[in-house]
Amino acid sequence: MTGSHEPGSPTVVAPQVLLGNHLKALKLPTFAREYEKVAMESAQDRADYPRYLLRLCELERIDRERRNVERRIRLARFSQIKSLDTFDFTAQPSLNKPLVLELARCEWIEKRQNCIALGPTEPAS
Repeated sequence: MTGSHEPGSPTVVAPQVLLGNHLKALKLPTFAREYEKVAMESAQDRADYPRYLLRLCELERIDRERRNVERRIRLARFSQIKSLDTFDFTAQPSLNKPLVLELARCEWIEKRQNCIALGPTEPAS
């Protein structure tokens, strides 16, 4: 008998195809993209199923947060996009770089502490 499909016989769909469709429907693109790679890494590390799922969830969450930030920045339509990575601290030598970078980690928010920034927004000319 050949591999042709006969009427009335059930169609067999590969699990990877079904999984891909489910992950797409659930809007889990990082799961769909990374599950095989993470499975191989987990097998090499002899990680159990919960650790495998945890790693996939972490990747999905990180990727989702990154996309949300990118979307918000795009929707804000800033004339220029700047970040602390590109900030020239030598242009404002009185600025305490370690303190600014520490504040940028936002740990003060999680600790429910106050933060007040005082001073001119631009250097005096």
